Amino acid sequence: MSDTVNVLIVGVGGQGVLRTSQVLADVLVGAGHDVKQSEVHGMSQRGGSVVSQVRFGPQVHSPLAPEGAAHYVIALDEAEGRRAAPQLHTESGTLIDVPPKLLEQLADPRGRNMAALGRLSRHLGIPSQAWHEAIRHRMPARSIEANIAAFGAGALFDD
Repeated sequence: MSDTVNVLIVGVGGQGVLRTSQVLADVLVGAGHDVKQSEVHGMSQRGGSVVSQVRFGPQVHSPLAPEGAAHYVIALDEAEGRRAAPQLHTESGTLIDVPPKLLEQLADPRGRNMAALGRLSRHLGIPSQAWHEAIRHRMPARSIEANIAAFGAGALFDD
């Protein structure tokens, strides 16, 4: 794996793809990484494809990863996840989704994006407190605790 790690977040409008990438970028900057972020909005209405890339490492030169270089694809939507699977790095790519059993554990299915970040967090070795702080910073006050709970459910979920 190169020094730069590539994360592709895919879903549809209304699933929180952009908020997910903002929380992830905040956590990574706080951990001392150079971070670049890129967003591709599909249809602006709910249901349109939305893609965000977050790249991090000691020094990142571009917000866009080369084709087939995603170390992690976070799929908030099953169809979008299948569509993005070819972007996974052939040797070290990991698809992160939210299985139905995990979704059932969430008090609110809108927490799917934070549950996915919880699952990603197990691969990055950044303390949960840093994730909680980023969630508090980026989420509306009324949903902070639910999003932290969803993150925790994802972090603890065992396939």
